[in-house]
Amino acid sequence: MVHGATFYNPIVEPAADPWVWRHTDGFYYFMHTVGGRLELTKSARLSRLADGEKKTIWTPEPEGPYSHNLWAPEIHHLEGTWYIYYTANDGGGDESRRICVLENTSADPLEGEWTWKGALKTRPGLDGTVMKLRDQLYFLYAGYGHFPDYGSAIYISRMSNPWTLTGEHVLLTAPTLEWEKQGGMAINEGPAILHRNGRIFLIYSASTTWSEDYALGMLTMNEGDDPMNPNSWNKSMEPVFRKSPENRIYATGHNSFTQSPDGTEDWIVYHALPAPDAKVSLRSTRIQKFGWKPDGTPDFGVPASDGAAQPVPSGE
Repeated sequence: MVHGATFYNPIVEPAADPWVWRHTDGFYYFMHTVGGRLELTKSARLSRLADGEKKTIWTPEPEGPYSHNLWAPEIHHLEGTWYIYYTANDGGGDESRRICVLENTSADPLEGEWTWKGALKTRPGLDGTVMKLRDQLYFLYAGYGHFPDYGSAIYISRMSNPWTLTGEHVLLTAPTLEWEKQGGMAINEGPAILHRNGRIFLIYSASTTWSEDYALGMLTMNEGDDPMNPNSWNKSMEPVFRKSPENRIYATGHNSFTQSPDGTEDWIVYHALPAPDAKVSLRSTRIQKFGWKPDGTPDFGVPASDGAAQPVPSGE
């Protein structure tokens, strides 16, 4: 909700697994899980994503491959072309879940035609994202397995192009810490990349999304190191963003990052629940400005109350 020069969270409800891409055309492109289709929103204002231009850009054929349970779509602009990565399965269980790729060569992703490029050759898994480092594309995703409890862990692979993986899949973080095992399963999922201050920060979600303790963890790497080497990454032992019972915000996770329209502010985009026992269908999108600690690491602070007025992003 927006009122004058302030806004109130949540900004889109319900809306789980939010992803925002701030493009060079001055618009924000927003996606979230909506069910059996993919919807794209275009907005000039980050705080008013709910009022943006919306379009269903992909509805799979009912009997087509990976046509069920479309989750966590992300839009990226890579090598001059638009791509969307989304999780889907064939109607079976976790073992049939993969990350699929769509391509659109139009300058405006709400125009032109989206073409299905196929399912990436990953482990069974979900929540794919792309990192570009030194002109090399890398794909990060949550792969299913036993760590030792059933759950998922974050893997990385090189990409030969935006729809093809090459080489090995390297495990970067598994849910071994107690705070990563809340809600009955051990989970690391939803990787998101933040590149600042000479370092790469890999932010991920941990524990089950239906747990009030769903929270964000962090791996840190020097930008000159090899991201395919697990020893390049340092894992924070505590969550970097978590619930706030005082502010009545719970299950904070599955985030993305963006900046204010004028590029002077960093913002986190995440979903959360309004109560410890709230249904997952009530997960809604919230945004919050964040800062940086003296050591150059991100300071996400505490999730603001839904009742707290916040200044709109600089430049709106």
